[in-house]
Amino acid sequence: MAAARRAAAGDPRAGFRRAAEPGPAVPQGLIRAARKSGQLNLSGRNLGEVPQHVWRINLDTPEEAHQNLSFGAADRWWEQTDLTKLILASNKLQCLSEDVKLLPALTVLDVHDNQLTSLPSALGQLENLQKLDVSHNKLKSIPEELMQLSHLKSLLLHHNELSCLPDGFGQLVNLEELDLSNNHLTDIPTSFALLINLVRLNLACNQLKNLPADISAMQSLRQLDCTKNYLETVPSKLATMASLEQLYLRKNKLRSLPEFPSCKLLKELHAGENQIEILNAENLKHLNSLSVLELRDNKIKSVPDEIALLQKLERLDLANNDISRLPYTLGNLPQLKFLALEGNPLRTIRRDLLQKGTQELLKYLRSKIQDDVTNPNEEPPVTAMTLPSESRVNMHAITSLKLLEYSEKQAAVIPDEMFNAVRSNPVATVNFSKNQLNEVPPRIVELKDSLCDVNLGFNKISSISLELCVLHKLTHLDIRNNFLTSLPEEMEALTRLQVINLSFNRFKVFPSVLYRILALETVLLSNNQVGAIDPLQLKKMDRLGTLDLQNNDLLQVPPELGNCETLRTLLLEGNPFRTPRAAVLAKGTAAVLEYLRSRIPA
Repeated sequence: MAAARRAAAGDPRAGFRRAAEPGPAVPQGLIRAARKSGQLNLSGRNLGEVPQHVWRINLDTPEEAHQNLSFGAADRWWEQTDLTKLILASNKLQCLSEDVKLLPALTVLDVHDNQLTSLPSALGQLENLQKLDVSHNKLKSIPEELMQLSHLKSLLLHHNELSCLPDGFGQLVNLEELDLSNNHLTDIPTSFALLINLVRLNLACNQLKNLPADISAMQSLRQLDCTKNYLETVPSKLATMASLEQLYLRKNKLRSLPEFPSCKLLKELHAGENQIEILNAENLKHLNSLSVLELRDNKIKSVPDEIALLQKLERLDLANNDISRLPYTLGNLPQLKFLALEGNPLRTIRRDLLQKGTQELLKYLRSKIQDDVTNPNEEPPVTAMTLPSESRVNMHAITSLKLLEYSEKQAAVIPDEMFNAVRSNPVATVNFSKNQLNEVPPRIVELKDSLCDVNLGFNKISSISLELCVLHKLTHLDIRNNFLTSLPEEMEALTRLQVINLSFNRFKVFPSVLYRILALETVLLSNNQVGAIDPLQLKKMDRLGTLDLQNNDLLQVPPELGNCETLRTLLLEGNPFRTPRAAVLAKGTAAVLEYLRSRIPA
């Protein structure tokens, strides 16, 4: 309160003003509670202006002081707390009063989603302010006085009409988060180089043609988003940013990628929808930590063998390029879970193989490496020790590729001789797809100590037996195109399961057991009859990156789904819900999640 008194000292009339009568939009109870807590939330109240008594909350004598002459401990208005947090979001404010200076103790000021065209210079006097959110307004400029906020850590200016920034921006030396996305910026002040504590910088959806090389001085920067600008090059000094973990360069005009000799921590590089023609070994060989490489919709003609050096790569998107061949060593990337290649003129890979999914594709690539060493047509030699049945069993696949395959046989059961042939060989992959199986083969339990990948797709299985639930090393499960309506709760024991494909089944609800398998990274549930999802349960699945719910019966998409920020791919097309509309869905996952978050009730 003392701080508020000092702020009013420069106004000779401050002590003589009567408190304005509180308007009906701000209940007196809220004001009383704010005096005790130091926090006031007036979001979504249709306010056209901020009532004067809000600015003077710590100056004027409360009305109850004139009415109540016997004070209990809860009514000691003179012991009120200075207001530190003021939320005015989602109203109809067209301006903020200079009287904002009467709240010098503010650490958080949130006025996002209003109709502000300018900000008061008095904001510069809020010396304790740490977070300022003025996003989703109509601001055309930022007052120079704002640069005096030396304690500011978070500044959110996205979705405004800014075309330039003050040169003194570098004075905000404690800034850790700065969002300038969705404005009309054509350049960045060189003083940005002074923002050495900045961790997240979002410049997406502007009109930038270049980035200043001095941006590389931001040695704390971990996330840089330059999506959807007009960048033709990226300064080579960007490659010296040792803390950078996520770099978004999508939807620009880049013809090449920079080399990244110092970006040892870079985990995600998104450069799709550019004009990149060449991918060099130098672009890749230093990126030891990279887990996501997204280069779709470019003009890349070849992929260097050095891509096999990216041992931590989990997602590789090369769709819609001009690639005619792939290095087979791609199949040896140990962590790769998602590989997109559609839309390329590949000569060595059949189109139907591309449609079978990442794991099938990787197996094929690994087999081609094997073919370079062994003649694939060579039959295993028949010796006195060869079992008669082994002439029908591919022992080479079992011993060398750790693969037990009996697919496309239209078989109602898997012959015992297949399991007998395994003997003591550790089998990692089973492919029993495209048969007439109506149950999970019971003897699959014999492989539980080594089995990681099971494909039972394109069968007639109507329920999952408990034998499958004891495959404790299972990481990939494909049961698409069956007759499943539910999954057993015992599947919770599959604690290593990362990818599950349940497309083209008969699920009417999202299988609840999946919410408890926290290792899941990809859930494919398209072409079922799922009517609802639980966003709070999905949020607990903190590794979930891909969720495909296309062509189901979702009548609504819960806004809280927008809080599932780990999702990189969310597919919702072909459902009967009305919102989000198709135009929003077409903008991609990030836009859909942002839209959903904007619909969450305050």
